[in-house]
Amino acid sequence: MEVLLIFFLVVNVLEFVIAGIDKFLAVKQKRRIPENTLFFLSFIGGSIGLLIAMLIFRHKTSKTSFIIKFALIILVQIVVIYYFLHDKK
Repeated sequence: MEVLLIFFLVVNVLEFVIAGIDKFLAVKQKRRIPENTLFFLSFIGGSIGLLIAMLIFRHKTSKTSFIIKFALIILVQIVVIYYFLHDKK
């Protein structure tokens, strides 16, 4: 269980940092980090890091397609967590 918590901490910090770098690159109009990278890290557990980065950096908050895909990832995660935590009687 401890390893899993460390994994989620590392993935969320990494996701937050990468989203911050992407925002910096967007402002500088340089080559960006692919959205698929952000989505992948979010999917494997970095959703909280991406959400915090979106709020703090105001990054990708006006891009509807990004928000819809991000919301779907969170929905899938909620379903998976519910499935594994739900009492199976």
